[in-house]
Amino acid sequence: MSDDSAYLRFASINVNDKTEKKSNLTYLSWAWAVDQLMRVDPHATWSYDEPKVYGGGTMMVFCTVTASGKSMTAQLPVMDHRNKPIPDPDAFQINTAMQRCLAKAIALHGLGLYIYAGEDLPYEEPTPKVEPKLTAEQIQAAKEKLSACKTVEKLRSVFAALPEIERNVTKEFAQALSKSLPEGEKAEA
Repeated sequence: MSDDSAYLRFASINVNDKTEKKSNLTYLSWAWAVDQLMRVDPHATWSYDEPKVYGGGTMMVFCTVTASGKSMTAQLPVMDHRNKPIPDPDAFQINTAMQRCLAKAIALHGLGLYIYAGEDLPYEEPTPKVEPKLTAEQIQAAKEKLSACKTVEKLRSVFAALPEIERNVTKEFAQALSKSLPEGEKAEA
C-alpha cells in the first residue's frame, strides 16, 4: 500500500466515539489506535526515543511510528491533569505520556489527526465570566415593582418579566412577599 493511500485510509476513519475529553484536550485511545494501525499495516512498528529532561525536571517523550514504509515522530511533554508539565515525573506518569505520544504518532499517519487541530495554538486560561452588578437603586426599583403587586399571580408575572440578574437578587424577597398575597385576580382591583 502506498504512503498516500494508507494516509487517506487512516484519515477517513471517524474516531469521535473513541476519544475522551479531559480539560481542554481530546485524547484518542492508544489501544484502539494501535488496533487500527495494525489492521491497515500489520508490519507497522513503533519505538520510543530516550526522554529529554528539561530544567526543573520536566520531561518530553518521543515516539516514532513506521507504517507503510514511512516513519513519523511525535513528541509530548509529561503532563498532569491540567495539561501542565510535571516536574520529576514518576514511571506511571512517563508511561502515560508515552502511550499518548504513541497515539499522536499514529495520528501523524492520518488516524484522528483532526482531533489535534488547534493544539498548536497558544493555550489561554479561560476568562472568568463577569456577572453584571446592580446598583442599590436598581435593586430598590425591582423590589418596588414587586411590592406593587396585589396577588401572587401578578407577582409571578412581574417577577418573570424582570431581567435575570434582578430575579437572582430579588428571589428571596419575592418568595417572602408571595406568602402575604392572595392567589387569584379578584383581590386585585
